[in-house]
Amino acid sequence: MSAPLPVELELGDLQGGILSAYGKLGFPKARYILFHVETPKGGRAFVEALRPKITTARRWPSSKGISTGSSPVSRPDCTLNIAFTFWGLFALDVPTRTLRGLPDEFIDGMGVRAPILGDDVQDNGADHWDDVWKPGLPKPHILIMLNARADADGNPLPALADMTDFVLKAAAANGVTLLQGHKGDDPRWQDLSAIYALGADGKPQPQPTEHFGFVDAIGDPVFEGQYPGGEEKLRCVGQGAVDGKGNWRPLAPGEFILGWTDEAQEVAGGAMPLDFSRNGSFFAYRKLHQHLDAWDDWVAARAKDLAATWEIADLPTAIALLKAKMAGRWPDGVPLLLAPTPAAHAAFNQRLAPGSKEWLAAITHFGFLDDLDGAKCPVTSHIRRANTRDMLDPLWDQGADRRMGSALNNRRRILRRGLPYGEAGRADSEHGIVLLAHCASLFRQFEFVQQQWMNYGLDFNAGNDSCPIVGTHPPGARFVIAAPDDSKPPFIASGIPQFVSTRGGEYFFAPSMTALRMIGTGVVDPT
Repeated sequence: MSAPLPVELELGDLQGGILSAYGKLGFPKARYILFHVETPKGGRAFVEALRPKITTARRWPSSKGISTGSSPVSRPDCTLNIAFTFWGLFALDVPTRTLRGLPDEFIDGMGVRAPILGDDVQDNGADHWDDVWKPGLPKPHILIMLNARADADGNPLPALADMTDFVLKAAAANGVTLLQGHKGDDPRWQDLSAIYALGADGKPQPQPTEHFGFVDAIGDPVFEGQYPGGEEKLRCVGQGAVDGKGNWRPLAPGEFILGWTDEAQEVAGGAMPLDFSRNGSFFAYRKLHQHLDAWDDWVAARAKDLAATWEIADLPTAIALLKAKMAGRWPDGVPLLLAPTPAAHAAFNQRLAPGSKEWLAAITHFGFLDDLDGAKCPVTSHIRRANTRDMLDPLWDQGADRRMGSALNNRRRILRRGLPYGEAGRADSEHGIVLLAHCASLFRQFEFVQQQWMNYGLDFNAGNDSCPIVGTHPPGARFVIAAPDDSKPPFIASGIPQFVSTRGGEYFFAPSMTALRMIGTGVVDPT
């Protein structure tokens, strides 16, 4: 049987930032700006003014030696991308016959879906959101996303200010209203930045971490067409789909990009005409506040209990172990499945140099079938919820020839984009992360993972227990850590406070360049 033909995505038609996370590509600074369309004509003229500057997925030269393909572009100093809410498309006079083909959850919007997402409990509710996102105010219609490179001192290049000025002038010239009310240094927009630390040369260096100290977005899915040539084959190991026999492959592109075949071998129906949906992607914008003081206090207190229960000699070791058990990985990204103890973690990093190509390949190459009882990695840890890998294989006990691998998980994957915002220690406590969760189906992918896997525990035989890090934590919330061996009892980390709270967001559609031209020129024809 001949090998299947490789998928060649239409990179020039895809908006950038879907295939690759800008933050990992040398763009540690970002600015997200919201607008409200006053008139369809003005809104369309605004889109048309921006369209020539929008960054596509065409590849620029890579410092890692990844092929650029046949039509490379130069690396910009600042990227520009655009997305729309349902009401934004409505305000731009996209025909009703097109709008009615859009998914229900996208039409509803994030606020209406609050009970599904856990945004109606604790301090997640709209009363606590930034003013710009609160119900009853002018609705966000258009999201402009700018991602910029930084200089040697960690400051964004002047291109960020220049692009911001260009966008604001285009909005003012066409009667498009800038929406203000973001908490932070500037209410006009949401500024984001990688977290910086001093390097060996004394200069600030961007880190791949979030405010709790974990290396972020290690397990992002790999799908067909995302990388050229052999690079995709290498990267899909541990990050794609596994067949139950240990063989990995990239996921189908239709799980993330509309108009392409998905894991069900179907092309999901979308709004007509087909060119309107094809090469577009939905995403959930989530501003997530991180309660750093509550995190530090609770972890320190429970680590003392863990040290006493498991006879751990020193508190720093117990703190590191508790954090690793909650996340499923050590803060540097090494998974507990490969290094379940502090000693094994140290040995792993002695065997493979941290950050090396071999180390990066190793830390994603694992499954959960060898640890179904959670003795190494708790079954309700964050990484087992975010990417269940082979853990939910319904034929796990039938032998390798019959196993289904990650089949049930393959339809629940999301692409994680975004950056941290704020700094630890701010008087206004403005620090967290803005998550952009890209997928083809907000309901089947993002909402399912958020509701069933992050905020519920039934699939993990844990009742109502939620994710110990990002889940909602009502009074009495707990995290159960299985005993590492018969000589020690299980440890119940009780009284978990809320560590992550929603501070705003919405559902957006990032159209293709073809669809943007249709929207901007007002020629969408669903017939």
